[in-house]
Amino acid sequence: MYGFRVVDKLQKINKDIKAGQLKYHAKRVLVSKEFTFDAAHHLHCYEGKCKNLHGHTYRVIFGLSGFIDDRGLLIDFGDIKEIWKNEIEIFLDHKYLNETLPLMNTTAENMVVWIYEKMAEALKNRQKQYDGARVEFVRLYETPTSYAEAKREWMEHE
Repeated sequence: MYGFRVVDKLQKINKDIKAGQLKYHAKRVLVSKEFTFDAAHHLHCYEGKCKNLHGHTYRVIFGLSGFIDDRGLLIDFGDIKEIWKNEIEIFLDHKYLNETLPLMNTTAENMVVWIYEKMAEALKNRQKQYDGARVEFVRLYETPTSYAEAKREWMEHE
């Protein structure tokens, strides 16, 4: 029907493929990981519903680039998750953002730059571990159809 088959022979390292063959290229690549968090906030100097305390289920998308290691990996997705959980999300998830973030109006535009800076700092602290790793973009969705974005070229050259 669908051509399903069981693999006849599982490829084995140093028998069917050599360690030197794991790295296919030396080009910069981008990996992306997405997270969600729930938080409450309100906006200052704003006339509209958002001046009142309210909450969102935010969605964050990271685009990280760099060069792969000898295994063909730039950064393990689990490592991105660890950075998110331990260094960024702790300030955001189920928090009152006006209280846990640096003094700012907690707009998506301000928050996405803060999130970008936190991830960039985390990668800088691990520069020996990940070859040329840098943040290319962070996209922060405040609602399913509304987001703010920070891009590396804007953060580093303006």
